[in-house]
Amino acid sequence: MIDGARLLCYNCGWTGDLESLRYTCPRCGEPLTIVYDRERLVEGSRKEMKGRGVWRYSAFLPFPEDVEPVTLDEGWTPLHQSRLARGLRLKNEGLNPTASFKDRGMTVAVTDARRRGATKVICASTGNTAASVAAYAARAGMTSYVLVPSGAVARGKLAQAIAHGARIIKVRGSFDEALREVLRIVSSDRSFYLMNSVNPYRIEGQKTLAFELWEQLGRRVPDVVVLPVGNAGNISAIWKGFKELKEAGLADSTPRMIGVQAEGAAPLARAFEEGLSELRPVESPQTYATAIRIGSPVSWRRALMAARESGGAIISVGDDSILEAQKDLARVDGVFVEPASAASVAGYRRALAEGLVDGGEEVVAILTGHGLKDPDAVSRFDFVEVEVEPGQLSRELSSYR
Repeated sequence: MIDGARLLCYNCGWTGDLESLRYTCPRCGEPLTIVYDRERLVEGSRKEMKGRGVWRYSAFLPFPEDVEPVTLDEGWTPLHQSRLARGLRLKNEGLNPTASFKDRGMTVAVTDARRRGATKVICASTGNTAASVAAYAARAGMTSYVLVPSGAVARGKLAQAIAHGARIIKVRGSFDEALREVLRIVSSDRSFYLMNSVNPYRIEGQKTLAFELWEQLGRRVPDVVVLPVGNAGNISAIWKGFKELKEAGLADSTPRMIGVQAEGAAPLARAFEEGLSELRPVESPQTYATAIRIGSPVSWRRALMAARESGGAIISVGDDSILEAQKDLARVDGVFVEPASAASVAGYRRALAEGLVDGGEEVVAILTGHGLKDPDAVSRFDFVEVEVEPGQLSRELSSYR
């Protein structure tokens, strides 16, 4: 029994304990969230934070103190001052062990899976989740199964899943269809442990980014956090982390959360703009940013709540803006990210132009994955390349512009 923590459905109010493994609400089917009594959060704030990364914040995670984590030393990623704008900082999650933010949630979820005696884990993925699940399952001695949309996963991500020994199943359809298959499997076969962000333990790991930002900024929070939104677990998790920081008495305020979707896969941006209380999925999402090519995000309700509660927004940007931001990050800041990561900077630019963000505010853009995850995206960059004969280099350099 974990004292001071319980499962909650934000949609209908159902509550339950953590001992029985549940992913979705038995009453309405919405994803569940782990919530803590204020006393537990305050108690956690008094405990010494030891080590680095996700498990530095173990007092705010739903485990007994003696839990043995399954970890690859994830977290504590760099926070850079960007050269693209004076008030913009870049949180580079591409420097996690499998080169994406997914590792934060995976270390916590796989730790819970092992604690419960699971030997098989399963997920649907556009690529990054598959790579992370495969790595952490290997670390824990488990077998991983990953369902991916056929022909829609970047080579770098699929290569990682293969390298870590995942059983890869290609689904003829979209990510949303693959996720529906996974949810059907785990509902009928309890020997599989679900690793998608429907799993509330994933959210607990990902929320630690908020705690980490608070520490890296000198125990304060930024004015605004901008991040890409696909299945919408990350914006939900990070907002949860900031709220817990404030409730624990560690922070005086919370930032505005601005989620960014690609125009061809933007059901949340449309729902936010139109003030909708229900989601209208995009049946055939299209974008170069494959990590956020999701038409029916499972955490949509929590994501809208994060944007609205924080005074932020969910907006969309075009693929051209995303690719321009990806190139600028690489050539101006020296940070190479996959297209979905660059959506945060493209979104920052739009938010600045439309007055959602003030140029004098401190803004952190979350860069969710490394550029080598999707190396084919670089083929859209402009570049000059020459080939020379030996001994002709000096002459060629003089004309190289």
